[in-house]
Amino acid sequence: MLDTLRLYLANSFVMNALIVGTLIALCSSLLGVTLVLKRFSFIGDGLSHVAFGAMAMAGVLHLSNDMLFVLPFTILTAVLLLRGGKNAKVQGDAAIAMISVGALALGYLMLNLFSKSSNLSGDVCTTLFGSTSILTLSSMEVWLCIGLSIAAVVIFLLFYNKIFAVTFDEDFARAAGTKAEAYNLLIAVMIAVIIVLAMNLVGSLLISALIIFPAMSAMQVFRSFRGVTICSAVLSVTCSLVGMLISIIGSTPVGSTIVAVDIAVFLIFAIIARLGRKGS
Repeated sequence: MLDTLRLYLANSFVMNALIVGTLIALCSSLLGVTLVLKRFSFIGDGLSHVAFGAMAMAGVLHLSNDMLFVLPFTILTAVLLLRGGKNAKVQGDAAIAMISVGALALGYLMLNLFSKSSNLSGDVCTTLFGSTSILTLSSMEVWLCIGLSIAAVVIFLLFYNKIFAVTFDEDFARAAGTKAEAYNLLIAVMIAVIIVLAMNLVGSLLISALIIFPAMSAMQVFRSFRGVTICSAVLSVTCSLVGMLISIIGSTPVGSTIVAVDIAVFLIFAIIARLGRKGS
């Protein structure tokens, strides 16, 4: 087993996958806590399906780098969802559900009608579940993922206090002079960026798990926003690394393996929390 792992780690594409996967997991965990606390979990799921539709469109157009098309399209959708707000005729979960299902259906329809690929089922499976796409990144995609991940972490750290205020009490933050709409917009854009990056790791259907599970696991044990965020980041990075290594050794789908590890960790933390409550 160790010999097999060493053999794989000697390849640059595997090391690139581990580096990119770790950074994506870190970014996902930072905003995962905010999404859960603000009840925005379904936005991540909806935007991931929008990203799938955009990726399908990029494939139909035969674009050499689909991320340059998918990223602006997903960000624009996130902004429109947020800007629609209370003035929209279709609001909240209904709007997200319509966009989510619609983008998924249209994306699959376009792939069936226009794709010239000889392995359509394999392409769709890879996009939806991230089976091997993290191992096939080009050098440009690797550097783009690294740059965007670092930018997301830096922005989160710079605006940590404002994000904290908007997350816990948006009305109070607005009354205190914080431009809540601007920071909600910033959060939405960062979510869109992270979702596009995470598609290469776990696929569009499993992105919500990558964002939510580490945050929910951390919340079982910790109570402060900072404690939950730090624990969530550590768990997310650890689970992603363990999942990718298991996937390499066992030849299992990358995305599904990472989510399975996340589920196992959540169950362990839930047991620890329950035992702690019984002990007190």
